Amino acid sequence: MKEDLIILALMIITVPLTGELKFYPFNDTFRVSFGTTAFFFFLLWIRKRYWLVLSGFIVGISVISFRIALDWIVNRGFQFEYDFIIHFSSAFYYATYSSLFYLVRVNNFHSKPLIIGFMSIFIEITSAIVELSVRHFVLGNLITLPMLSKIIIIAIIRSFFALSFFTVLKLHEAKLESKQHQERNIHMLSLISNLYEESIQLKKTLRDSEDITRKCYNLYRKLEKSNSPLVVEEISKEILQLAGEIHEIKKDNQRIYAGLNKLISAESSSDYMDILKIYNIILKTNKNYAMLLNKNITFISNIQGQLPPLHIYTVLSIINNLVSNAVESIVDSGLIKISINKTDHLVQFTVWDNGVGIPQKKKELIFKPGYTTKYDVSGNPSTGMGLPYVKELVANLNGTLTVESITEKNETIFTIKIPINSLIKKG
Repeated sequence: MKEDLIILALMIITVPLTGELKFYPFNDTFRVSFGTTAFFFFLLWIRKRYWLVLSGFIVGISVISFRIALDWIVNRGFQFEYDFIIHFSSAFYYATYSSLFYLVRVNNFHSKPLIIGFMSIFIEITSAIVELSVRHFVLGNLITLPMLSKIIIIAIIRSFFALSFFTVLKLHEAKLESKQHQERNIHMLSLISNLYEESIQLKKTLRDSEDITRKCYNLYRKLEKSNSPLVVEEISKEILQLAGEIHEIKKDNQRIYAGLNKLISAESSSDYMDILKIYNIILKTNKNYAMLLNKNITFISNIQGQLPPLHIYTVLSIINNLVSNAVESIVDSGLIKISINKTDHLVQFTVWDNGVGIPQKKKELIFKPGYTTKYDVSGNPSTGMGLPYVKELVANLNGTLTVESITEKNETIFTIKIPINSLIKKG
């Protein structure tokens, strides 16, 4: 509604103005102008059909008013009756044009420009004939065959001129929509990748809670056989209650994991993607992340070997963690190299950066859950779960992860090797 009102307002202003870019093909007061071209162009953008007919009447009135006012200013005299008789037939033209536009449902054929072109030719010719007929009955103007021939030629030229401009704009709009769609797809892939990461962590929590529950119960059984009845009874009750609470947490986690697993594990061919496309997502995501942190980082890629489509979320989860860590380790500006190579039955991922580096004594600590050197602006620490997650996921895929840090050069290199069979579609 709001958009259509804006279009109508533009029509009221633009059509009368472009109507002054005119010529008189029949050496009388019947004019041909760019007003029709502008009118046709705006009608193509109106969404609500009932606005089409209404716009024809409103624009017709605005055109007559503008031309009478202009004649008054230019000729320095006000002859309303004469000017009205000369110009009022234009209202019939625009009213007929918009009514026919409404009746033949031109806006249903945006994807078929040739059909729109022929429709607009028919509409313009009919509207011009209606205007000429009104002028014939009121002003006595003659209608001849050469006049009709000129009207047809002018209608063809004007219609396809406006249609060409409209098509160019539609192509530009389609390109923007395609780009937005691509952005949404990248966002969705990143989101599912994060869910995939969380499901792996949740699975580990389920396993840990099961182990703790078993240990609590075993301890309860041992205390139950002890010789200090009062103390043992009190402690054993507490342990049994603790085991029950842990068991409830495990059950809750199981329900959450079941939902996530159902969402993620229903694999299809769309879950696998060419490595170059996956790399482009990683690159785009981390370039945006670097810009967010106001860092000037150059990314270099090196992809070698023919690889089959790989599981998107697994590769994104692993490499994104390493690359985002590399972005964070660089202070103001630096370099990140991402290499992906196929060697025999393995895929090797290498992430190199020239950030602050990792001291030798902290090489093992970085894989410990909860360990972090990153804090937000409020001083709150990061969860420290990124690298432990990567290490565990790589291990689950029967792969290896190594880290090398050359502190003198502030260089850090993470190398991951995973069997190709762990990343490709089974069967």
